[in-house]
Amino acid sequence: MKPYQATIFNSAVLVVFGLWAYLNVAAESRSTTILIPVIFGVVLALLVPFFKKENKIVAHAVAGLTLLITIALIMPLIGSIGRDDMVAVFRVGVMMAVSLFALFVYIKSFIAVRRARQIET
Repeated sequence: MKPYQATIFNSAVLVVFGLWAYLNVAAESRSTTILIPVIFGVVLALLVPFFKKENKIVAHAVAGLTLLITIALIMPLIGSIGRDDMVAVFRVGVMMAVSLFALFVYIKSFIAVRRARQIET
């Protein structure tokens, strides 16, 4: 899988699962923090065209944002486990797993680019 494809997949999962979480909570107890994964997903989606053109700065920004959202999802996961809310554990777990997968793809790509550059010189 190419890095930009991993970004599209990660973005879609963050938006869909984030909206699912937001809509699954009772209206009176909804917090805007539930929408953080959705916001990250939208930002990642907006960066895809630049990432596809192999812009180094955007590639590193996407990797950094993906790492940030992965870390940010730890507390919701712990909270979901504490509430014994298995649906929420599933949602957050999938978002984390897909983000970790995307990070793996990015790191693999960064290593491949560096090796190719070393071979050229």
